[in-house]
Amino acid sequence: MAGDPGPAATLDLAIAGESMRLYGERALYWPKRERLLIADLHLGKGDVFRRAGISLPAGGTSDDLGRLDRLLEVSGARELWMLGDVLHGPVNDTAWQRTWRDWRARHVGLRVAALVGNHDRALARAGLGLELLGEAVDDGPFALRHAPQDHPSLHVLCGHLHPCVSLPGMRRRWPVFWLRPGLTMLPAFSAFTGGALIERRAGEAMAICVQGQLMLLRGHAPVQGARPDV
Repeated sequence: MAGDPGPAATLDLAIAGESMRLYGERALYWPKRERLLIADLHLGKGDVFRRAGISLPAGGTSDDLGRLDRLLEVSGARELWMLGDVLHGPVNDTAWQRTWRDWRARHVGLRVAALVGNHDRALARAGLGLELLGEAVDDGPFALRHAPQDHPSLHVLCGHLHPCVSLPGMRRRWPVFWLRPGLTMLPAFSAFTGGALIERRAGEAMAICVQGQLMLLRGHAPVQGARPDV
C-alpha cells in the first residue's frame, strides 16, 4: 500500500471486500452503510474511579464526545454503532449522563445503536436514547461483536481488548486497530482506558493511532502514509 510520506489522519483500505476508512481518532467508517463504528466508550468510568476515592480530572466524557462530533462531521455518517461497553458501571444520573443527553439532543436525527458488552448490564435502563442490538449482529460480510471470536464465514468487527502497542524509545502505549485475517479489532474510543499490549504475527497488520494520526505496520517495517486507520 503506497501513500504520501508521513502519517495521516485517515487510512482507506478494503476489509472483507468492503471499502472502509480508519480514523486516527479511533473510529471506523463504513461508507456503504454511512455508518461510523466505535468500541469501548466506557461512559462513567471516571465517576466509578472518583467514587472509589481516586482523584481524577472531570471532563473526560465531554472530550470523548467532542471527538465524536468531529468524526461525525468529517465522515458524513448517518448512523453511529457502538461495539459494546458503552457504559463502565452503574447508572446514577451523574454529570456524564447529563452530558450525554445534551449531546444526544444535538444529534436527534442520528441513528445511534449499540451492541451489549460485558460492562453494559445497566444499558437497557440507562435512558441514553439509543437502539439496543443485542450481543451479535451479522451485516453484509461482517459479524459485529463486542469480544473477539471466530466466525466460520464472516469477518468479525469487535473491540473489548483495547489493543495497544509500545513504540521503540517511547514509554507510552498507543491504541491500535488490529487487522487480522478474518477479524478487525477496534481500539478503545475512550481516551481514559488502559490497553492490552499485542504482538503482531505473520499475516497481520496494525494501524497505530498517535495523537489523531495513523501509521500502518505490515511485515517488519512501518508503512507510512494514508489514503491510496488504538
